[in-house]
Amino acid sequence: MAGGSTTTTTNEPWAEQIPYLTGGFDQAKGIYNQGTPAYYPGATVAGFDPAQKAAQQATLGYAMGPRAAGMQMGAEGALGRSLTGQTGFSPTQTANLLAGNVDLGPTSPFATTANALQQQVMGNLKGNILPGLRQQTMTYQPGGGSRGNLVQNKAIANAVQSGLTKPLADMYSGAYQTAQGMRMPAAQQMIGQQQFGQQMYPSIMNAPLAMYGAMGDVGAQRQGMRQQQMGADMARYQHEATAPQQALANYMKSISGDYGGTETETGPNTGLMDLIGTLGSAMITKMPSDIRLKENITRDGTWKGHNVYHFNYIGDGLRRRGVMAQEVEQTRPDAVMEIDGIKHVNYGAL
Repeated sequence: MAGGSTTTTTNEPWAEQIPYLTGGFDQAKGIYNQGTPAYYPGATVAGFDPAQKAAQQATLGYAMGPRAAGMQMGAEGALGRSLTGQTGFSPTQTANLLAGNVDLGPTSPFATTANALQQQVMGNLKGNILPGLRQQTMTYQPGGGSRGNLVQNKAIANAVQSGLTKPLADMYSGAYQTAQGMRMPAAQQMIGQQQFGQQMYPSIMNAPLAMYGAMGDVGAQRQGMRQQQMGADMARYQHEATAPQQALANYMKSISGDYGGTETETGPNTGLMDLIGTLGSAMITKMPSDIRLKENITRDGTWKGHNVYHFNYIGDGLRRRGVMAQEVEQTRPDAVMEIDGIKHVNYGAL
């Protein structure tokens, strides 16, 4: 009946390794007893520069002050008047311009000029024309008569026609033509005002939004400062809350390593040679000694005629000490075994 066998092998650290392990454990314990470092004592958040503070205060003062509010109110009022086509004329003047009316009122330039012409004609009649006609009538027709009246009336009509009626007609005609010529420019001016108001509407109405945007920028800066402070407080809290666990983790990392252990192998009992092979395999160190897997190699004496080195495995920062399989293989090939292409040293055979 076929049987099986179980082999248990205990690998102890080799003698040259023990002082380094003892010293490492002592140092790790000292580091653990010291505790974690204190949190950075200096400031962790930079404050605002004085220039930034001045700019913030000036921006807020301007945006929230009466000056900006007054200018915005005035701009909106002007915008509203422009949108209705308002010009520099009064409503009555604008209506007359659009209608082409000529102002003949008592206070108009036309009335003033007509009055001056009338006074001039009447003065000329009274002072020159009528006295001269009477003198001529008395000389040629003593006592006067109907013919003298006709001559006088004709002279008066001619004086009025030449001195008053015709100038007034010419003046009215010129004023009428001027008024008609002003109708189109007045309408164009009103349309231009409306177009100008429409063009200015976006910028006028967006002016407060731009100001509020500047205020928002100041708020964003302050919010960012508060957020940085909160982040610093959270980092401090995290550091203090996990300090014991971090210290313990550092301690465990400092003393970790494959410095010895127990291996158990079970296999079928196929004969004496298989048993010998099984026992030999159990003596092989669990960590490979292949130089191709190591880096940062420095020589550190000899052991039983073999060079001993400090090193760490590639990708593992933990420093270790041991021999190189390729060197041992040159003098003790029986103590080196290759497993899956990786060389191992059986320290028990050395």
